[in-house]
Amino acid sequence: MSDRVSIDFHAGVADVRLNRPDKLNALDQAMMKGLVEAGQQLAAEPGVRVAILSGEGRGFCAGLDMGSMAKLAARPKETQPTEKQAQGLLARSGDGPANFAQQVAWVWRDLPVPVIAAVHGVAFGGGFQLALGADMRYVAPDARMSVMEIKWGLIPDMSGTQTLRHLVRDDVARDLTFTGRVISGEEAGELGLATRVCDDPRAAALETAQEIASKSPNAIRAGKRLLNQSPMVSLEEGLRLEAEFQTQLIGGPNQIEAVVSNMEKRLPKFSDPE
Repeated sequence: MSDRVSIDFHAGVADVRLNRPDKLNALDQAMMKGLVEAGQQLAAEPGVRVAILSGEGRGFCAGLDMGSMAKLAARPKETQPTEKQAQGLLARSGDGPANFAQQVAWVWRDLPVPVIAAVHGVAFGGGFQLALGADMRYVAPDARMSVMEIKWGLIPDMSGTQTLRHLVRDDVARDLTFTGRVISGEEAGELGLATRVCDDPRAAALETAQEIASKSPNAIRAGKRLLNQSPMVSLEEGLRLEAEFQTQLIGGPNQIEAVVSNMEKRLPKFSDPE
């Protein structure tokens, strides 16, 4: 995996850190590749129960590395990438719906366990979309967030349109997309973009992650699967899935352990999902 991203494991919690502080964790190709690989690695780890996504240094993620883009534009025309090559970031690979650029954020929505983004400093453009890919966002009150793509004559293309529309009203999503205005962590809380506004988002995220990790991993994974599918299915299908997932949980070893440990007033001892 790229040295742009680090992962530490402790008691079921995967602490994922964007590690390019000198560039405010801006997204170059190595960072994007590292984030996708990190998500894929965690998806294959049965012992992971929750993940935290945060940035080293002064900010969460400043978005696309415009320095790299400027260098690309400054190259002689005959040595610049062709349109076909430039479209590589937007090319799909595998059976999933997301292309490579979208996977940078969507891989966290697809991860079978909950993901908490701890946002401080800036979360601009791709960095904002990365945070939107998490299940929850803990945001510092003075953080600055923006759908920055319009500034560069672009649209959000890292799954942001699909995550943003489920968090805010349609007109708010359009306002943020069309203007690219910067909002504070406080306003993000008011708009529904921040799950919690807290002075130390990473510490708060760690506390919540530890609480989640203490619960039945089967129930947590089933809950995320159900919530991920709910917006895409009919009421009838949603109710059917709810009953189906519950049936799979009832009577399982971890569900029984949840009941017994509560009755005996002791800490549960859950096994990793198979």
